[in-house]
Amino acid sequence: MPSVVGLLEQHELAARCRVDGLREEADRIQAELAAAELEWQEWVIARRRVDAVLAPDCGSTAGTEDAADAQAAGGPPASRDAAKVKSQVPVWREGLARSVLSVDYQRILAALADRARLGQGPLTCQELAVMFGLDAVPAKVEALRSKAKRLVARGWLTEPAPGRFMLAKAVAGPGGGS
Repeated sequence: MPSVVGLLEQHELAARCRVDGLREEADRIQAELAAAELEWQEWVIARRRVDAVLAPDCGSTAGTEDAADAQAAGGPPASRDAAKVKSQVPVWREGLARSVLSVDYQRILAALADRARLGQGPLTCQELAVMFGLDAVPAKVEALRSKAKRLVARGWLTEPAPGRFMLAKAVAGPGGGS
């Protein structure tokens, strides 16, 4: 007859093996997610560059051809502005004030500036949503993630670990972006 301690050790070993296996799987998925997010951002950048090249103000006739094609098909003319982002996020540079950003972006920077001032680490978008009093549902969290990623791409924030954001050192420094 096996001892009680022996049975407990067997269960403990099985539980530890399961935890180790799940951690390895989680690490693999995190790495795969980081690679997928990077690829996604590259496609977003490529689309934005193409949009900039084909914009009507660059002398391209692509916008008028789209409108003519839509009218010929019996629909309203396509608006090029419909695909553009609502607010522009300029690339951060020395002396650029946070006030050039929309209120939503300023709110994210203010929350992360408070964390930096208190010596606390980076935040996830889910934590930001809760801080802002939003429901931590995927739609709200993803909207914040999109804004945070845009701020990272423009040099306002950094992403030290996948999904965790903090102020860029230059922005957090004395006089940086304030």
